[in-house]
Amino acid sequence: MRKKTGVWHSILASVAMVTPLLLGGLGIPAIAQAGDEPIHHVSSETCKGCHKAIYKQWKGSMHAQSSALNDPIHAAFYRQVVGDPTKEGVKLKGKYPICLQCHAPNAARDKTTKLDAKPAYSEGINCVACHTLSVFKGTTGKDGKQRLGMKAYTVTDTLQGPLGFKTEFETEDMFGDAGEGDSKPNPHLGKSVELDGKTIQSMPMQGNPLLMKSNAACMGCHDKRARGEGVVLCLTGKEYTKAGADVTCTSCHMPVSGGLTDHRMGGGHDQAMLERSVIFSVASEKSGDTLKTSVTIQNKQPHSLPTGAPFRNIFMRLTAYDASGNVVWQNYKDHPLNEDDKAYFNYELLDEHGKHTTPPKSKSVGPDNRLEAFETRTLKYDIPAKSVTLVRGELFYNLLWAHLQKAFKGKFPDELITPQSIAFSEVKI
Repeated sequence: MRKKTGVWHSILASVAMVTPLLLGGLGIPAIAQAGDEPIHHVSSETCKGCHKAIYKQWKGSMHAQSSALNDPIHAAFYRQVVGDPTKEGVKLKGKYPICLQCHAPNAARDKTTKLDAKPAYSEGINCVACHTLSVFKGTTGKDGKQRLGMKAYTVTDTLQGPLGFKTEFETEDMFGDAGEGDSKPNPHLGKSVELDGKTIQSMPMQGNPLLMKSNAACMGCHDKRARGEGVVLCLTGKEYTKAGADVTCTSCHMPVSGGLTDHRMGGGHDQAMLERSVIFSVASEKSGDTLKTSVTIQNKQPHSLPTGAPFRNIFMRLTAYDASGNVVWQNYKDHPLNEDDKAYFNYELLDEHGKHTTPPKSKSVGPDNRLEAFETRTLKYDIPAKSVTLVRGELFYNLLWAHLQKAFKGKFPDELITPQSIAFSEVKI
């Protein structure tokens, strides 16, 4: 609390302090101070000074690794289809690469392709990339054409938050402890501050719950992405809409814990998120010389499982063991795609000859046997009962198709190319 030296002095000082905030709340951007860099050039390292816990979560997220400088999978496709992410003037089919609108949004605002030119570019989807989105316009324009990533939004130089600040005239520090324990000076009130011997530029902020507390903050990049031929590559938003789900993306991907919103934004790279995405159960009963076995898989997500990049897939392995632990039966030997396709969950892309292909070469969509939102699917098997003492089912998640795993073996970290076990169930006979 400020020591009061007079009623009018207190009121005038406070009004001067909050005026930029009030203007922001009215939709009027606060005027940047002389010498301030554009807000979309501000590195997340700047935000770290006050938001240490949130920064640490974000730093370990795929949002922080989204650019072609940091994500090996995206980088491989980007370099093959677009070019070098450290070069300026790179084009995709003669135009600015659409990939950057989502994977390097701050660079996209400047129409640059040299992603190592600024930290705010190489950081991918950093703090200001999300917190400068103000209005979601949709991913389809009036002309019917796609507008993806940053093109789907009106952006602003005033930071957008889920709540903003209360207007309190009795305190100079409405920022308080940022929910992380230490009182900090507030750069979000329209003037620069000094913190740990550094000058932090003014970064005005206003509340925008209509965007920041809804799916609108996510759908610019996660709604759908179609190729020129009309093949939809990523369609999480379409899946969600079809399900008629009444839950926001952030409910699962950014839950609130201990008073802080989780900025790890776990998804297909997050083991805990994968494990809780599905209910998996195996039941087996002996009937004569046969074990009548049922495998039940229930998708708990309001979108398909798997979702996102089309090369993500899931497969189920069912194994029968004898008393010594030897395998006496299995639903496939090499891969379920060719031996037990009902146990392989995949969104197939085809070339002009109807053969499996990669996203850049796809001309049509093949079978889509992924689990739809909230779907429960039961797979039936007849297993020879002789010598069997245990039946175990296990569900695996892949970020890449099997042939891509082989192609990138030794080039990618093992965790990106190794199937991840996300659920298992077993029955003793």
